[in-house]
Amino acid sequence: MRALNILVVCAIASLTQGAGAVLAADQIDIGKREFDASCAVCHGPKGKGDGSFAALLQGVIMPDLTTLSKRNGGVFPAARVYEIIDGRADVKAHGTREMPIWGNRFTIQAAPQYDDFPWDSEAFVRARILTLIDYLYRLQAK
Repeated sequence: MRALNILVVCAIASLTQGAGAVLAADQIDIGKREFDASCAVCHGPKGKGDGSFAALLQGVIMPDLTTLSKRNGGVFPAARVYEIIDGRADVKAHGTREMPIWGNRFTIQAAPQYDDFPWDSEAFVRARILTLIDYLYRLQAK
C-alpha cells in the first residue's frame, strides 16, 4: 500500500508540473475530457456534486469534489482518491459502492483490437485514473 501511495504522489507531481499554466487553445485537457465523459453526470460539470443524475440517486449525497483538500487538512488525498476511482479494492470507509468501479470499466476498454502484440491494460487504467486525479487536483478551491 505504501508503494501505491508513493507511486500516486510521484505520478501526480509529474502530471501537475505545469498545472497552473493555461492550456493553449489547440491542446486537449485529457483530465477534463475524462471527467466530463465519466464523472460529470453525477458530480456535475464543475465537480460540485450537482450533476443531472445525482438527484436520481436516492439517499446518496454527492460530494463536492472541489473541497477534497479542504476536508483533508489542506492536503489533496491523491492515494485515497485513486482507490475510490479505481474501486477494485474494497475501501471500507467509502461505504456502499454506488459509484461505478472505474478500474473494471477502464480495463475492459483497454482491450486491444488485435491480440498479436503485447499490451498492458493496467498501464492504460492507471493513466486514465491519474488524469482524473490531476484534473480533480486542479479543481480544488483555493
